[in-house]
Amino acid sequence: MPSRTREAIRTAVLADSDTRWKWGALTARRITATGAEPTGFVLRGRATPTARQLAETGVSADVPREVTGAEFLRAVRDAEARGEGYDVVVLALVGGTVRAVLQGLADLGLERRPVIVTGYVGVVYEKLTDGLLLRHGADVVLANSRHDAERFRAVYEGVGAGSDPVVEAALPFLGGAPYEPAAGRDTLVFAAQPSVPATRAERAYVLRRLIGHARLHPGREVLLKLRSKPGEHTTHLEEFPFQKLVRELAPPDNFRLVYGHMGEVLDRTDLLVTVSSTAALEALHRRIPTAILTDLGVREALGNHHFVGSGLLTSFDRLDKGAVPAPDATWLARQGVASDGSYEEAFDAARARVAALLARPGLPPISPYYTAETAPGYLPGILARHRLDVTAPEPRESGLRRIVREAARGAYRHGVQRVAPVVRRLGEL
Repeated sequence: MPSRTREAIRTAVLADSDTRWKWGALTARRITATGAEPTGFVLRGRATPTARQLAETGVSADVPREVTGAEFLRAVRDAEARGEGYDVVVLALVGGTVRAVLQGLADLGLERRPVIVTGYVGVVYEKLTDGLLLRHGADVVLANSRHDAERFRAVYEGVGAGSDPVVEAALPFLGGAPYEPAAGRDTLVFAAQPSVPATRAERAYVLRRLIGHARLHPGREVLLKLRSKPGEHTTHLEEFPFQKLVRELAPPDNFRLVYGHMGEVLDRTDLLVTVSSTAALEALHRRIPTAILTDLGVREALGNHHFVGSGLLTSFDRLDKGAVPAPDATWLARQGVASDGSYEEAFDAARARVAALLARPGLPPISPYYTAETAPGYLPGILARHRLDVTAPEPRESGLRRIVREAARGAYRHGVQRVAPVVRRLGEL
């Protein structure tokens, strides 16, 4: 089997949400020397992004094709049959789906399979071991920082899986001009998260404190940056949207809800506040003052435990008094923030690894850690849920099918955001 030596590298990205599409598309460009535009696929499912959400990521003018897992595998197989096989496949997916697609790609029996790359879209603060082992079998598992690379290698070596696939890189969407204060501008931005905090009481608390801060500082613009509009879904379920909670309050004129590309919002930010959003790392990269809230505790469930040692932990009480945290330089250096200007070199190792794999005459068989031998009571359920049978008849797309699919998706979102909270309250009676 000849190595892939042509100048143009064909890359495919399979993502299952708007944020993972953003991560996957940008990663695909950064890890290939040619920077060629990837072919995009979005997995049909619970968190399938809307056209607005995809456009808001700002990563590509081309809309990725919505597919099932089996349809994606057929696309990979058919491209190979046409002599236009993908050189690199980036799997921007949750761990279980990565493992299922790895199985599907292995079962295709391609004459020469693509280099498979995966990773994480942001801060890894939960299910570290399981998530990593589900991703094992990819040729490259990207770590967003030195800290993550050390943890990833420790997990793989600890189970005897081999840590060679782990490559230290950085978040691919860091960028933007370094922070400079502007005369007459004072803007605090709170980066909201769909499921952090999770309860209605905690989300209402955050909203009340933001509004209270706006009242205490009438000369400051307080912006609540939202990920999605009502009815849209993101990577994580959002049962209690801030847009609905704010209807019960009377915010002052200097408090607003905003949408849009995070980078553009950060262009006018003087203080970024969040519980544990990856937006904090984007802000730190640009040296924008950043605060991580401790009001609801420093807990693994919130993800803000990741910022222990950062110097950024603070509370609304302190912010109300004008305090602004200062980041710890040692912590920053380990987190891949690259605020020192080294960001352009962050993907050198990943590019070199991908280039070396492409130059080989052939790639070894996909060999995941989770197999029928190592996880016979776990793996079959994961594979069964994804139903990646490329031999099954391909369903014929029709207008009626699309209407029914959108109706079902809307009913699901309605159930999550309206019915489920009511049922939960009734259960507590």
